[in-house]
Amino acid sequence: MKPILYISAMALIASSCAKQGLNYPKAPEDGTTYDAFGITVDDRFRPLENDTAAATLEWVKAENALTQEYLSQIPYRQGIRDRLTALNNFAKTGLPSKENDGKYYWSQNSGLLNQSVIYRGTTPYGEDAEVFLDPNSLSDDGTVALPGLFQSKDGKYTAYTISRSGSDWTEIYVMDTADKKLADDHIEWAKFTGVTWDGDGFYYSAYPRPEAGKEFSNANEFHTVYYHKLGTPQSEDKVVYENREQPLYFHSVDITDDGRYLLVMGGGQGFGNSLYVKDLKKAGSEWVTIEPSMDYTMSVLDTTADGKLLVYTSVDAPLNRVVEIDPANPGRGAWNEIIRQSTDAVLTGVSMAGDKLIAEYDKDASNHAFVLDRKGNQLAEIKFPTYGSASFSTSKKSDEVFYNFASFTYPSSVYSYNMDTQESKLVHATEVDGLNPDDYVTEQVFYTSKDGTKVPMFITYKKGLEKDKSNPVYLYGYGGFNVTLNPSFSPSRIFWLENGGIYAQANLRGGAEYGEKWHEAGTKMKKQNVFDDFIAAGEYMINQGWTTPELLTVEGGSNGGLLVGAVVNQRPDLFRVAIPRVGVMDMMRYHLFTIGWNWASDYGTADDSREMAEYLLGYSPLHTIKNDGTPYPSILVTTADHDDRVVPAHSFKYAAALQAADTGNNPKLIRIDSKAGHGAGKPIAKQLDEWMDIYSFVFYNLGRTPESVK
Repeated sequence: MKPILYISAMALIASSCAKQGLNYPKAPEDGTTYDAFGITVDDRFRPLENDTAAATLEWVKAENALTQEYLSQIPYRQGIRDRLTALNNFAKTGLPSKENDGKYYWSQNSGLLNQSVIYRGTTPYGEDAEVFLDPNSLSDDGTVALPGLFQSKDGKYTAYTISRSGSDWTEIYVMDTADKKLADDHIEWAKFTGVTWDGDGFYYSAYPRPEAGKEFSNANEFHTVYYHKLGTPQSEDKVVYENREQPLYFHSVDITDDGRYLLVMGGGQGFGNSLYVKDLKKAGSEWVTIEPSMDYTMSVLDTTADGKLLVYTSVDAPLNRVVEIDPANPGRGAWNEIIRQSTDAVLTGVSMAGDKLIAEYDKDASNHAFVLDRKGNQLAEIKFPTYGSASFSTSKKSDEVFYNFASFTYPSSVYSYNMDTQESKLVHATEVDGLNPDDYVTEQVFYTSKDGTKVPMFITYKKGLEKDKSNPVYLYGYGGFNVTLNPSFSPSRIFWLENGGIYAQANLRGGAEYGEKWHEAGTKMKKQNVFDDFIAAGEYMINQGWTTPELLTVEGGSNGGLLVGAVVNQRPDLFRVAIPRVGVMDMMRYHLFTIGWNWASDYGTADDSREMAEYLLGYSPLHTIKNDGTPYPSILVTTADHDDRVVPAHSFKYAAALQAADTGNNPKLIRIDSKAGHGAGKPIAKQLDEWMDIYSFVFYNLGRTPESVK
């Protein structure tokens, strides 16, 4: 039977509001134009790049007031918040990991805590479990997140990293593992780093202290590896690795389990990473270059008894493989292949489990896993219940294996895997209010894009839903940076599904679904392929009779926000509602802010050539908004004041340009969150508020009332 999701009087209210139009705040502008290889580029809203200027702050205040006034008239808005709260109020338990002090550690959230709490015990989830670290105690509003926990090799100390208000900036603290007493050590202005213990201290990566007032907007340069000795001030930390000739390189650091090799990986200017190795057992040893370029993935998994490195790599293997490399003879011709490249699946990762390997693969964007011996021979498959995604917790010290599995309607649950019997056992089940996975269907389809390429897409909906063109569809995509969109669970997405909506997730080119060729086909001068793939996904849902343009919502975040902005400009007739979240909207200047330069390997930059500048300008969401009366969908732009990944200026300028253009009377609003960033570590309360507003906007502009909030 078709779920009830009916047109109500709210459709009339929405229509009336749209006809009346909205009184948008006047954005600060200065008429700026600039030259790019002889091309004059309009950048009239340049003042909005200064996010601390009084005029910008006043505009932000006025925009938020307008958006909240608009949303506050929606009578079921609080009902949506209440239902989202119930759907999110379930116990969330992370994978257990046995650490160097011999105890198990895991994250746990009783339901609606802003941040998950770290527990420990002598057994996973055992009766003697105790709170080890509660990040909710580090702030009054839950805006301090805990990205990482790193225990010293002797288990005596534990370092942890925090981020504030969603920023990528990281601080490092150290505590005594046994009594949880905080040490005096405190590292500031670290970024894109973990903590790698060695001896009586640790390695980390950081940038120079940024200019006051520009911490969240200025370009980040000279990422440097340091060594910090416990008990000393940060000012005495020693530089271990830097490259003053390449200010835009990232440098991450690791050390092999046996303590022999120090590893430095360089990134930021290619699809992969360079790899340099130093033998710490040999006095005065020099850095050995294993891979100088950033054209390939290089990840050290382990060392062998005779001092070779076990390396996961894409060199000569666009679908990835594992090889042994001798640092004393690192040339590619001397590499020994352990796991060969698959013919039909992407090797996405390998973990050590005692004397075995667990190889994880993506096939048609869904996870698969196999147990192998150290020579690469397959011993068993770890079978999953359906399309989905899994992650593993393993150790070289033990054959104990834990993994979690999730899919669109299967919340993440924890399993143990017995290497002897080759059986999985459910260790920790997860239950969500009112959710029965058997009530829903997920199917995978392969549709045809503009150039004839077959593109996979997952479609999830309630059983019994009919292809009668009356179904609202929520279409999501990303398409970039080697990111694969696997099936995953979102309690907030269940709200859409239980109200008769269809969720469609397209696996666009630019991702890693089929390896490097698939990724490369959506980059630089081929970026239009990504937009064509997404447009074709919407057309497929319409042509197959699932929906109509009047019931189609499109959403994406970050690079996906760029995707939404671009396709709306190219095909405004195809969508009824668009939600571009924290998007890269100014393709001509993105590389000038924070770590935007890091995206050049996917996008190219306007400084590269006239051809590249013209191409970017041809799809840049900010610069291709129509201004001729063409009706646009209803648009809700989202961003946050502490987003130092994709600075809010992108969304500010895009929203201002939308509101100034003649694109019909549908609302073009922007929601600007405070004390929040790009998304990672966002408190659950802020997540619920954001999804309340997104769904309120979507249902309202579709002219539908969600049945589950009545």
